[in-house]
Amino acid sequence: MPTMIWMEDICKTYRLGEVDVPILKGIDLTIEEGDYVSIMGASGSGKSTLMNIIGCLDRPSAGHYVLEGRNLTTLSDEGLAYIRNQRIGFVFQQFNLLSRSTALENVMLPMVYAGASRSQRRKQAEVALDRVGLGDRMGNRPSQLSGGQQQRVAIARALVNRPALVLADEPTGALDTHTSHEVMNLLTELNSQGITVVIVTHEPDIAAQTHRIIYVQDGLLQREPNH
Repeated sequence: MPTMIWMEDICKTYRLGEVDVPILKGIDLTIEEGDYVSIMGASGSGKSTLMNIIGCLDRPSAGHYVLEGRNLTTLSDEGLAYIRNQRIGFVFQQFNLLSRSTALENVMLPMVYAGASRSQRRKQAEVALDRVGLGDRMGNRPSQLSGGQQQRVAIARALVNRPALVLADEPTGALDTHTSHEVMNLLTELNSQGITVVIVTHEPDIAAQTHRIIYVQDGLLQREPNH
């Protein structure tokens, strides 16, 4: 399989007052196209910082990051924003939906930034909502949807620009067990359709549903167990 993510010696250091605080201390990571990966680690281990760098929400202090064959290390802020919008879909624990907007309007939002026409935005948003099983709830606002339905709207929003990579940060953290299984089944199904999925989670039963588990400890990757 072609390589989706290639990282070499990725470091991230934050400056707090007079002190440098190293968060990532030399990460080497390869994720293939179509992979289904979870990233685990204790609070403060660096897993969220790693996810932010993978998602182009943050830059490494040192090292090289290549996504789909493109070196992102030297890309401009505008270039990173384009990659974020066009190639990566994001799913968050708290859904991050606009409360006064309908499901359809929430899903259309990333395409506004992409400059798509209104008719194209509506068409792709309808397809994405159908894909997550919410074709009959397009006109509902978040308050009229269950937690699981809200997360499915968020997943549809992540899919609407047809990304190659979906990043999910604790996607089941705000959901009950039954709804968590529904959301994970949906992510598994999307992965089976060829989308590369990377999940940050602290829940072993969630991680066990992915094909590969990566452990982060004290800013370094631990050797992966057979999984």
